[in-house]
Formats: sequence, structure tokens, C-alpha cells
Amino acid sequence: MPVTAEATTPVPTFAALFEAISDNIAQVVHGKRNEIELAVICLLAEGHLLIEDVPGVGKTSLAKALAASIECTWKRVQFTPDLLPTDLVGVSIWQRSTETFDFRPGPLFANIVLADEINRASPKTQSALLEAMEERQISVEGRSHPLSPPFMVIATQNPIEQEGTYRLPESQLDRFLLRLSLGYPSREAELSILDVQGSGTTPANLGAVVTVAEVLAMIDAVRGVHLASPLKAYLVDLAEFSRRHPGIALGMSPRATLQLARAVRATAAARGRNFATPDDVKSVAHAVLCHRLVLRPDAMSRGLTAQQAVTEILAAVPIPSGN
Repeated sequence: MPVTAEATTPVPTFAALFEAISDNIAQVVHGKRNEIELAVICLLAEGHLLIEDVPGVGKTSLAKALAASIECTWKRVQFTPDLLPTDLVGVSIWQRSTETFDFRPGPLFANIVLADEINRASPKTQSALLEAMEERQISVEGRSHPLSPPFMVIATQNPIEQEGTYRLPESQLDRFLLRLSLGYPSREAELSILDVQGSGTTPANLGAVVTVAEVLAMIDAVRGVHLASPLKAYLVDLAEFSRRHPGIALGMSPRATLQLARAVRATAAARGRNFATPDDVKSVAHAVLCHRLVLRPDAMSRGLTAQQAVTEILAAVPIPSGN
């Protein structure tokens, strides 16, 4: 009998999956392709995302669209001043029938957690996220409960100058890999928003385009991206210069250097490479570093911003040459 070759389904490449996620989100977030890709990079770098901007520019839509694009569990928590830590992590309830405490997991036990308007909750409630974000586990009454991978917190917040908001502490900010600001859409993008209004394309009815298994495979691929020794030295040089910058009171922490390296690896993979370059560093440096730097009051009085400080750091540190 003749042997016939079995039909095989081609395995999607990293770039194809990355493009599929980005295109799916772009159906509801118009004119923000760079911000969309940074959000996907944050997921694949195993980081957490902070989206800060004025109300009504699409912060929640971006977060919900990213969660909807993945076939995974996700929860949304609306942060309010009366929200308690147990509302996030869960609570143990006494069961009379068994005379034992039964732990009821909170919304943090999901693959993607949307913390909407995070800076409207009290600092005590905000701090309930710290262990989950850093160690991927939650400790309740002396017991540790691991969180299933992938795990990502996407937090939105209004500018801290607005009434009824609490400033996130530096320890909390340092756990967010990226901070994005969407800004107002362009004229063309806003016209597109009006055109699709009523078409039914919303984050709520977006379909998933990748599975959890595919996302975990992409995360493994990101871990394998090569960082050459000169590029690692470049990252350390950036960190050291940030600590010596005359306008910066608190420069990059070792955690910031590690997270910048993770974001650089994910950026290289998204661009179809298994090695990173200095251009990858420059493309994500502002999103990774601006929210981590604490400026000196006298420098701020002269008009120095975190964006300008990062630009000065990148300009001052020599770019490594060679392969």
C-alpha cells in the first residue's frame, strides 16, 4: 500500500503569535500600536503593567483587551477607598460540618488581574499585591498558595494630582515592569473610534487568539534570547550612571536592571531575533525606568522630568560596539 504523508498543522511562530495578540487588541484600542506592543512585551517578559493617564483615554480597554486575547482566567477588581486586603487575597471561612477553616481564594488567583484605578485604594490594600507580584504566591494565615503561571497584574491609575487618589509607594512602583501613558488619540484614530462605535467590537466580545500553553512557550522563548556580555555591561553602566546623575536622588535598583534585561529580551524576540541589541534597550528604557527614578527637588524645580533624565542617561553612556 502506498504510504501517504499525514497532514500537519504548521506551528505558529513567535512573531505570528505576537502579531495576532497585538492585532486583536488593536480592534478596540485605536492608534496606539506602540503602546499595545509594549503591553504584550510586558506579558511575555513576565512583568506587571501600570497604565497611568487621565480618565477616558482607553486604559481599562487596553487592559481588558489584552486579558480577553488569551484563553486564560482573569479577574477585574475595582479599587475603592473601602476595599480591604482580604477582598483581594481571599478569606478563610469556618465550616461547621468539618470543624475546619476553608480557604476561599480571592480575585488574585487568576492568570491576569486587572486592578482598575489602583491608587484609589488605601496603601494597606495596595500592599496586599506586593507578595503576589514579586513571588507569584500569596500567604494567608501562615500558608503559602502558589499562583498559576502566567500571572500578570495590569493596574490602571489616574494622575496622582486628582482628588481621591493615593500615591503608590516606591516599593510598589518598582514591581511594575512597565508604565505606559496612552495620551489622547490622533484625529484619525478618534474618527476611527467614532466609525466603529456601535459595531459591537468591544473588549467584552473579543475572542481569545492564543492559549495559555502558547503564552508559556513564548515566555520560554524570551528566556532563551541571548544577551551578549557587552550588552550586559551596558545595562550595568546605565544603572551606575543613574545613581550618579546629579538630578536623581534614587537611581536604578538591581531589580530595575534585571527587569530592563527581561524587557529587552522580549523586545528582541518580538522583532524576530534570538539576540538583543542596544536599540532594543533604547526602545523600552523610558517605559521601564521613568517610574523607578526619584528626582531631587531642586532638579524638579528647574524643570527636570523623569523622561528627560532617562534620555540624558542614554545619551551619556557609551553604546557597546562589536558583535
